[in-house]
Amino acid sequence: MHGVSALVRPVLPLSVCVSAALASAASLAESVDVPDADRVFVTATRSPTPLDEILASVLVIDRAAIEASAAGDVPELLRFHAGLDLARNGGPGQTTAVFIRGADSNHTLVLVDGVRINPGTIGLAALQNIPPAMIERIEVVKGPRSALYGSDAIGGVINVITRRGAHDGWSAEAGVGDYDSRQAGLSGGFTTQHLEFELGAYWADSAGFPTRSDDSTDRGYDNLSTNAQLRAALGRAEVALRHWSAQGTTEYSDFYLTPVDQDYQDSTTALAVSWPVGTDAQVEVGGSRFEDRIEQNQSADFLKTVRYGTNVQADWRATATQSLAAGAMYSSEQASSESYGTAMRATTDTLNLFVQDSLAAGPHRGLVALGYTDHETAGNAWTWNLEYGYTFAAGTQLYGLVGSGFRAPDATDRYGFGGNPDLEPERSNNYEAGIRHRFQGRHSVSLAAFRNDIDDLIEFVTLSYDPFYGENRNVDRARIEGIEAAYEYDAAPWRVRLEAIHQDPRNLTSGEELYRRVSDSVTVTAQRRFGPVALGLDVLYAGERKDFGWPQPVTLDSYVLANLTASWQLTRALSVNGRIENLLNEQYELADTFNTPDRGLYVTVRYTPGSRAPAVVAAAPARDAGTGRGAYSAALRSSGEGQRWATD
Repeated sequence: MHGVSALVRPVLPLSVCVSAALASAASLAESVDVPDADRVFVTATRSPTPLDEILASVLVIDRAAIEASAAGDVPELLRFHAGLDLARNGGPGQTTAVFIRGADSNHTLVLVDGVRINPGTIGLAALQNIPPAMIERIEVVKGPRSALYGSDAIGGVINVITRRGAHDGWSAEAGVGDYDSRQAGLSGGFTTQHLEFELGAYWADSAGFPTRSDDSTDRGYDNLSTNAQLRAALGRAEVALRHWSAQGTTEYSDFYLTPVDQDYQDSTTALAVSWPVGTDAQVEVGGSRFEDRIEQNQSADFLKTVRYGTNVQADWRATATQSLAAGAMYSSEQASSESYGTAMRATTDTLNLFVQDSLAAGPHRGLVALGYTDHETAGNAWTWNLEYGYTFAAGTQLYGLVGSGFRAPDATDRYGFGGNPDLEPERSNNYEAGIRHRFQGRHSVSLAAFRNDIDDLIEFVTLSYDPFYGENRNVDRARIEGIEAAYEYDAAPWRVRLEAIHQDPRNLTSGEELYRRVSDSVTVTAQRRFGPVALGLDVLYAGERKDFGWPQPVTLDSYVLANLTASWQLTRALSVNGRIENLLNEQYELADTFNTPDRGLYVTVRYTPGSRAPAVVAAAPARDAGTGRGAYSAALRSSGEGQRWATD
């Protein structure tokens, strides 16, 4: 229904685009080094680990990048990174799927402050309901992490970490944009020697546009989100209490183009207590609650998931070069739904255990992780990760990764329409090899080849058309093979990033391409500061991809999407940010028969009277001169402006 704009139809072949872009970006080189790469990343290992010691392919979208993008929601932040494909059923607030390196959308584990938000009912983690104004950073791991997190982490993990207002200072913002979009937010907090408190609130409303390509009725969205965090030092122990919630209404048009709407609510609450054991170990005990609820306003249909969890984890720096971690997580999930008169209710208990051994000795980097999951209905599963890398004196690193993952069938797979209580888990084996290099501290490049074999994929099998019924079965196998490349230049006043991926996501049972995944994509992000003014350009090329269609699958056209961003620091406290979305007014689809935004202008005014410089990825703990690694009691505790907590 949507073609590719004639302005951008002549797209160069993928290899030519990448080569030309790399050459252009390299010409921007200046005699300023990139920021220290020794930054902390948590999600890949469940422990604070310097980025230069992580072998897995990871991505960090920090606060500075979030503000520069002026993105409207989390999917908009993710889409300008290769290997992260989106499928969206319309405009703001509509259901959005994220595919990491060609794996299924429900093969992505999504966390908010470390709490799992994948629902137990049919549906996806509600990334579209998390406003960027409330986010400190997003950590993405590409590749399996079931050994550490259990079910769902086949394609990767997305961890959204909410802002620390007490660290950033108080901030207020308000904005307007196309489709009668309005938004406002307030965040901040205070800190003392032994206490830190943060509070944030965000409101958004949009009249939207028709969700379906053959409809003419605008469908809107509203969102009220809040988050609060409290940290306190009680003797040697540290206590952290976190809460996030989002609620509102999403309007859309159903299959028959009837205007309908539904109310939603998502929330996480987590309590963690952490304390050092000696000088080289730490123990953390915690509990969490997650709720996901959708209620249809034109019928009695609803979806609801409530999950309670407890966890304990111990980290120990055994030697100057070796760190050990072990943990246990127990969750109890209650999932219920009603859809077209079919009701479902199920309680599922799950136990996850893991051990991990990581090594950082001279040029050597290594990691071994083993996980065990006891799922009440899907049975037992062993998963693992094995990683090794070697860094040469010139700064070149070669690495190899192998690992396994699994996804247990959710309650709807087992008991909803077409439910099958005898379903087996979906399982995967992943392989990756790559090279990374940093040129004189100013440029960095990486190249990775990967393969993911997935067995026992769950598909709905039609058994009769009149009457229509069927059953979920483990019938398919998939293999995703690909190559991913990236280049980055980060030195004031320039910041440039290029990423490209070529992949073959294929269903081995049918021989067809997996739906809604592109084979080729290229992203380019360039930002330039001129004193108080900063300009940026984000460009995404996405190739053709298959999608569901009736009576036959369809092929969605390739497209080029460009966003232009600008910010102006009027005073120390007052700034204006703007974004022209879809600069070329490209007409494209992320899902068949669903609309996407036309060209639009969005402007936000931000007032931050006590702000500091936008925070990048959290600074790494100071290293101890005698051991090469800081002890936990010293590394995760500090005072003043750079204060960190062991429970972060």
